[in-house]
Amino acid sequence: MASILIVDDVPETLALLCGLLSPIHQVRAVTSGRRALQAAAEQPQPDLILLDVMMPEMDGYEVIRRLLSNPATVDIPVIFVSALEQADEEEHGLALGAVDYITKPIRPAIVIARVKAHLDLKAARDLLQDRNRCLEGEITRRMADNLLIQDTSIRALARLAEIRDPETGNHLRRTQGYVRTLAMELCSHPRFADFLTPRRIEVLIKSAPLHDIGKVGIKDHILRKRGKLTPDEWAIMKTHSQLGYQALEQAEQGAEYPIEFLSMAKEIAHYHHEKWDGSGYPEGLTGDAIPVSARIMALADVFDALITQRVYKRAFSLEKALLIIHEGRATHFDPDVVNAFFARQEEFIHIAARHADGETDVLSQAAIAIPGVESSPWSNQARSQENIA
Repeated sequence: MASILIVDDVPETLALLCGLLSPIHQVRAVTSGRRALQAAAEQPQPDLILLDVMMPEMDGYEVIRRLLSNPATVDIPVIFVSALEQADEEEHGLALGAVDYITKPIRPAIVIARVKAHLDLKAARDLLQDRNRCLEGEITRRMADNLLIQDTSIRALARLAEIRDPETGNHLRRTQGYVRTLAMELCSHPRFADFLTPRRIEVLIKSAPLHDIGKVGIKDHILRKRGKLTPDEWAIMKTHSQLGYQALEQAEQGAEYPIEFLSMAKEIAHYHHEKWDGSGYPEGLTGDAIPVSARIMALADVFDALITQRVYKRAFSLEKALLIIHEGRATHFDPDVVNAFFARQEEFIHIAARHADGETDVLSQAAIAIPGVESSPWSNQARSQENIA
């Protein structure tokens, strides 16, 4: 049975309406606007309110204003019940948000018909809302499943490159953490704020593990060679950036619609070996021509390579690694990305220690300040203009 709240300060009207509706509905009657507001907010809430307009202390117009301003009662339909004294009263009541207007004296057939119509409408609306909630829940669940599958696929693809080059160990976890740290530091910087939105940061972090996916196309005798590569071998090794781009490009072309993380992963794989001064590869891009994602990845990748042991080198000390990053400012790396690195260098060291491979003790060292390098975040003024001696 539907629940109806009747609000009227005239006992005779209450008795008449209760007599008409109580045989087929659950009816509650109150005699004032304040009591109506209390009753409407209580559980179980009414499915419909019949509201008198002319009442002492608080009239029906004020009651409906308060009902509609309260999120707990905003969805309860209200029918005004009143004697029309002026021609515009009905129009005013409907404008305030009432769903209908019943005039006094009460005509039983009209009341029963109007009440039934609006209860049916509310039931249909409630059913639609329930179905929408179920649909939204199913969409949310499926999106979560899709994201899980996507993340698992990314890790599986990235693991292919890691398996080919096993001595990188936790390289993917560390560089993903470094990328997140740099992006969070740079997102308020005037040069990067437009690009590093929360959504793009999320995609950047997700895409980062695929930066070296092209290494699956490099033969073992080059990829795992101990010692320095010959010029010909180095030329082949450098093709991994193009191979990674092409693999991700083909994957994206096979999709029915653009996939955001693949687009950024292509960008990172292709350009993360470019250098700020144009001496990098594969295209020799300079400065801002290098995508932001690749500039961030470049520093994260180099720092991790410096502090960890590889098949072709021993790990550098933390002091030397920091010095190399500092010296690469405005040559290898975007100057502001280097500034962000030194602003968060302790976080980098913490990430490196948490995901260490265990082959070196450099990560146990404390953060080392390089003379002339600002280790605290830049000021709120022109961070991009900060000069490092």
